[in-house]
Amino acid sequence: MATMTPLRQVRAGVLEVGYHESGPVDGPPVVLMHGFPYDIHAYAEVAPLLAAKGCRVIVPYMRGYGSTRFLDAATPRSGQQGAFGADLLALLDALAIPRAVLAGYDWGGRACCIAAALWPERCAGLVSLNSYNIQDIAAAAKPLAPENERRYWYQYYFHGERGRAGLEQDRRALCRLLWSLWSPTWTFDDATFERSATAFDHPDFVEVVIHSYRHRFGLVAGDPAYGEIERRLAALPPITVPAITFDGADDGVMMIGGTAAHARHFTGPHQHRVVPGAGHNLPQEKPQDFARAVLDLATSSRP
Repeated sequence: MATMTPLRQVRAGVLEVGYHESGPVDGPPVVLMHGFPYDIHAYAEVAPLLAAKGCRVIVPYMRGYGSTRFLDAATPRSGQQGAFGADLLALLDALAIPRAVLAGYDWGGRACCIAAALWPERCAGLVSLNSYNIQDIAAAAKPLAPENERRYWYQYYFHGERGRAGLEQDRRALCRLLWSLWSPTWTFDDATFERSATAFDHPDFVEVVIHSYRHRFGLVAGDPAYGEIERRLAALPPITVPAITFDGADDGVMMIGGTAAHARHFTGPHQHRVVPGAGHNLPQEKPQDFARAVLDLATSSRP
């Protein structure tokens, strides 16, 4: 089973980021961002496909995962969306990448959508599972249809101290349950899960996760360092760069009916694709489909 080694480390903003790099250094850059509760191995099959086509592929651990670490003990362990976008921008700066195709899902897709919306000059193209993945925090208190509320049980669980304790006590069991619920047609074995689960042993994993699921509902304050980013995101800025969005037809956490209605947020060239037999972890479940979308944008962005 492939592992994403060797790892590199780079100082980027408030973090020292652990990342895997493959492909030619002069190839069109692609940054692949994982979600919760997954890790860089979601791209263990996607990255070689892209590298073989000449892309420079960067796959970083997000804050709270793997070998990525906060540089300062005093930095708030924020999981707010503004932090994710700022982390991605800082990584591009640290690696001296002026412009890249940004691709991701879940937390990582949110980081990519934010970078594409706020700093379009840095984004050659966007691939995003579940389409427009920027949170409308002002509307977070508005109830959803009951079937959609049921899918968010884990978020409400994390709102209380019982949920924090449950995640701290047995993060592997809880995260594996989410894998199963969110990708009901994906058959993965113990070794596949454990390959990723080691990334959850991070000392800040629980704090970042809990803050993320509380901040998005307006239950806790954000890090003031991201105040201006959050202000801009509150306006739900459009995404103007070329974009390919996905839904997995069997995604167990996606809203009923999918995200095709998000098309209004994309004002540049935009395609929406639905993948049969795929759940929430699309790049790991259907690597060929995900890689094809990235290559479609990377090829079109070549000078």
